[in-house]
Amino acid sequence: MSITKPPLKTTIIDSQVNQATLKTRIVHIGFGAFHRAHQALYTNEMLEKTQSDWGICEVNLFSGSEIIKKLRLQNHRYLVAEKGANENIIKMVGSIKESLHPKLDSKQAIIEKMAEEQVAIVSMTITEKGYCVDHSTGQLDPTNSLIIHDLETPSEPNSAIGYIVEALRLRKQRGLKGFSVMSCDNVQENGHVAKAAVLGFATLLDTQLAQWIEDNTSFPCTMVDRIVPAVTPETLIEIAKLVGTNDPCAVACEPFRQWVIEDNFIQGRPDWNVAGAEFVKDVVPFEEMKLRMLNGTHSFLAYLGYLGGYTHISDAMTNQAYRNAAFDMMLKAQAVTLKMPEGTDLEDYASSLILRFANPSLKHQTWQIAMDGSQKIPQRFGASLKYHLENGSDYKWIAIAIAGWMRYVKGIDERGNAIDVKDPLAKTFCAINANHIDPIERVKAFLSIESIFDPSLLLNTEFVNTLTKAYMFVNTKGACHAISML
Repeated sequence: MSITKPPLKTTIIDSQVNQATLKTRIVHIGFGAFHRAHQALYTNEMLEKTQSDWGICEVNLFSGSEIIKKLRLQNHRYLVAEKGANENIIKMVGSIKESLHPKLDSKQAIIEKMAEEQVAIVSMTITEKGYCVDHSTGQLDPTNSLIIHDLETPSEPNSAIGYIVEALRLRKQRGLKGFSVMSCDNVQENGHVAKAAVLGFATLLDTQLAQWIEDNTSFPCTMVDRIVPAVTPETLIEIAKLVGTNDPCAVACEPFRQWVIEDNFIQGRPDWNVAGAEFVKDVVPFEEMKLRMLNGTHSFLAYLGYLGGYTHISDAMTNQAYRNAAFDMMLKAQAVTLKMPEGTDLEDYASSLILRFANPSLKHQTWQIAMDGSQKIPQRFGASLKYHLENGSDYKWIAIAIAGWMRYVKGIDERGNAIDVKDPLAKTFCAINANHIDPIERVKAFLSIESIFDPSLLLNTEFVNTLTKAYMFVNTKGACHAISML
């Protein structure tokens, strides 16, 4: 006998924002799924509670002209479906005043919009590569093809950085104040990254302009968090069935959201705190909390979950051993390494993460999260591991996570099937696996990759032995057994 689950309760909430009263005071670059489910939604709820006029002009610079066309056809309103384990809440967003795209309008129209006197914030979700920064130096990369083009023709830019600097040049020329440049990308100290890019570009153009930007512009850091899967045709069909109408701009996401913002705005800012955002002096502790507890545990579950035969994170969380391990990883391996502001409840945060990971409504693939591990491991485990080694504390969960990654990039799962390892260093991993059959030598070879691991780790005999044992345990007994025995 099969048991049919009852359909989830669905609540639909219309937007109470009167778009006619809005002014474009925020220009946002990057009308992607995450922005739609995060900053634009926060702004909608802020407007409903304050009746202020902080409207958004949405901008896509490259692809995305079609979504802008569709947004315009529905009066710049769209739906956000918050998919919980027990309920779907679908919210209408009405915080967008207008939209622009160079293909539909012109580059000059976008620059002029940013240069309008009432614009106080230019925000961005442009992904890490959109900042055109050399990550080895933390400064603007002058060899980036977008930057080369924009330096040659600054009034006809292609990059977000070029657009921002040209708009600020016009504001300086016209005797206007600057604006705040607010990154909402999932990049550590994203405000500092944005500042390095903008000032680096301006300096190459005109040192006096660079100094004016330094004096008249602010770059607040933000920490953003919400799981927003890529929109698929299936996503749109599901939302259409729930509301009875098609919305090509709709997005689906988890119920949880978080936004921590450095309160550093040169021309004021919306009261996003009334919608649940948190203004702080320093975002870094919250970034580290997220990187270690959320992202680190996500990676742990991705590698060991995939090896254990679980397609989605929520599937792995149905195994109580994985659930217990994830909670232990967060509190015993990661939380103890953090220095948080007084009053931060890390156990409560860990409990909320467990519920998020277990949400069956979001199909977050272990394989997808496992991608690009060479870029993630240093941030997610490096500082915590250093803390434990310096303090002689227990780091077994970090060791098993790194061992799980080493076993995953072997490229063959526990059933003998090939793993499609997506990573910039995939060829390096293949060479290590081919040339080092002995587990001890294989672990040492991986630890020799200095872009991932601090060279001192290879010299720490106790750590190398612990990691080797963890790797051999996962390799011989399997991920599920290894987790259940620890």
